[in-house]
Parts: sequence; structure tokens; C-alpha cells
Amino acid sequence: MEFVVCINNQNYLASLEVRKIYQILPDVKVTACNMIRIVDESGEDYLDPNRYFLPIELPESTKQILTSAR
Repeated sequence: MEFVVCINNQNYLASLEVRKIYQILPDVKVTACNMIRIVDESGEDYLDPNRYFLPIELPESTKQILTSAR
């Protein structure tokens, strides 16, 4: 499981929150297009520009809490 933090929501004001942590789904095809597949709080995944996010390292216990919170 990988996580990112949103650092920009320009053009995505309704769907992305700056400083919010998102889980990502690895997707080689979209990565090649400079996009990232994120999972929102509803469990749905969406494509967004990867420049809007920074990768973060979380403790395993935090990852488990975030993924079970849905």
C-alpha cells in the first residue's frame, strides 16, 4: 500500500483536499501519462495529475487504520 499527500487541488477543488492523505493504486499506464490513481474516502478510484501529490511513508499501524476506516 502506498500513500500520498495532496499539495495542490487547482482545477479539482470539489474532489481533492490539500493536505489530505490518499491511498494510491499502482498503475503503470497512467504513471506513464503523468497521472496517479487515487482512492477517495468512498473507496472509488480516480485519475489525477501526479504533480498534485507527494509520496509519504507511514507506519504500518497507520496504514492499517487508514485502509480499514472505509
